[in-house]
Amino acid sequence: MRTLNERADVVPLIAEVFREFGFEGTSLSRITEKTGLGKGSLYHFFPGGKEEMARAVLAHVDAWFEREIYAPLRGAAPEPSIERMWRGVDDYFRSGRRVCLVGAFALDDTRDRFAAIIASYFTRWIAALRAALVRGGWDDQAAEDAAEEVVLGIQGALVLARATDDPAVFSRALARFRRRLQRSRAV
Repeated sequence: MRTLNERADVVPLIAEVFREFGFEGTSLSRITEKTGLGKGSLYHFFPGGKEEMARAVLAHVDAWFEREIYAPLRGAAPEPSIERMWRGVDDYFRSGRRVCLVGAFALDDTRDRFAAIIASYFTRWIAALRAALVRGGWDDQAAEDAAEEVVLGIQGALVLARATDDPAVFSRALARFRRRLQRSRAV
């Protein structure tokens, strides 16, 4: 059995189990098997069981996106922050090899249990990208439409890359979205 001293060290390991099996398909036995952690350790860190684990994982994902994607889009210069978003998204989703855990939870029967967290992830991303586009000179409605299309497209590209077992789909989609935003900006 693996020994970890902090809850923060455990969360990324559990996240990968949820990514692979979804909330419903993830059991405590599966978590112990995949992470190498004993049940006692898991309950020590997460006395609320699987639901507490899922909430901690979603909070971990949220914190990363807030720090690496949303905050820069909301406050930094528009062009570099949008470029940072492209790089960050490509890195985070491992160029289409890693599913979006929040998106997976949105499609799962657990959606209602985590509805507020899931909705916040997507609406904050769209709002942050919209804010960067507006600061970059876009019209409000065009910025809203483009931001929604980009987030929608990224999520769709992740699904398609996974469904076809072709991560290059994701990379091509990111490149297309980047070009569309640059062309639209130039118009």
